[in-house]
Amino acid sequence: MPKEESASEGDFEQQPCPLCHEKTLILTERETEVPYFGKIYLFSMTCSNCKYHKADVEATEQKEPVKYEFEISSEEDMKVRVVKSSEATVKIPHVTTITPGPAAQGYVTNIEGILNRVKYQVESLKETAEDDEDRQKAKNLLKKLTRITWGQEKQKIIIEDPSGNSAIISDKAVKSQLKVKA
Repeated sequence: MPKEESASEGDFEQQPCPLCHEKTLILTERETEVPYFGKIYLFSMTCSNCKYHKADVEATEQKEPVKYEFEISSEEDMKVRVVKSSEATVKIPHVTTITPGPAAQGYVTNIEGILNRVKYQVESLKETAEDDEDRQKAKNLLKKLTRITWGQEKQKIIIEDPSGNSAIISDKAVKSQLKVKA
């Protein structure tokens, strides 16, 4: 698979932060080609004063609302490229649903990267759980995620994006039009 190539980029320093209003924010914009998806813009804002951070990804061309379904069935599937916008919902049935919100981030990763983000959240929940039952549920979920990562357990992953700025880039991925509620 070809590597990503950066076409253009720009950093804008000393921007006003939307949180602390200090001129300590760096806005970064990158245009990148993602093989089999097209050109995207990667945006990030990071404030050195209050540590505010926001990132997103947007296709350079207008896309239709989209739904991707992918069956994880092997360790090799961990390498499958994923583009996820801040507007996308990620569903891992019987594990979790990651819904977009004001703090949602957009990113380019792979299946393993998404599972690692989920693992991190579950580990945090396990550490802060107040009773043994919740700790045990988290522990069991971590074991399940490890089996999925090692290709020992099949798992479906679904990405729904009303903006169309997300994708699972694999011949195994099933793409369909997302029916958006009006």
